[in-house]
Amino acid sequence: MARIVGYIASSLDGFIATADENLDWLTQQPDLNLGEFDYRNFIARIRTVVMGRATYDWIARYPGAWEYDGKRVIVVTSRPIDNPKGPLETRSDIPALIVELRALDDGDVWMLGGGKLQMTFMEQGALDEIEIYIISEIIGGGIPLFPPTGLRSSPKLISAQALGPSCARLHYSLT
Repeated sequence: MARIVGYIASSLDGFIATADENLDWLTQQPDLNLGEFDYRNFIARIRTVVMGRATYDWIARYPGAWEYDGKRVIVVTSRPIDNPKGPLETRSDIPALIVELRALDDGDVWMLGGGKLQMTFMEQGALDEIEIYIISEIIGGGIPLFPPTGLRSSPKLISAQALGPSCARLHYSLT
């Protein structure tokens, strides 16, 4: 049975991007060294990437190669994707998708992107773990780590680590 996991960065004030979807507060960190928790190590263990339509559209706007070659990519959307940037599948029925993902046995599933889809999976009891990288930046507003939905939950902290002077890694179990 596949584990469904999150891996996401947040500003210290709880945002994953500025209001105009900018990530410069994250990408321009001069001393950011995640060591064993680096994205390249994380993505190597992932077989399936699941993202919402807004995340896909954000990725598709940027030039460069499709970053998920060799991975199964599923975009949760009810609208067709014309000329996809890379090989992908679409789904619109989240409960059916969760059943499908749980049946996989070829590696972990990554809930890529914003907190909206991650929150939907949390509400369904389907997000197993999440790694949140808190970056020492206050950006003053933007897209929140998790949208307010009324969900109450008590995730269990697996570990907390300082990763240099500008990042803390929080690893939670949600099941």
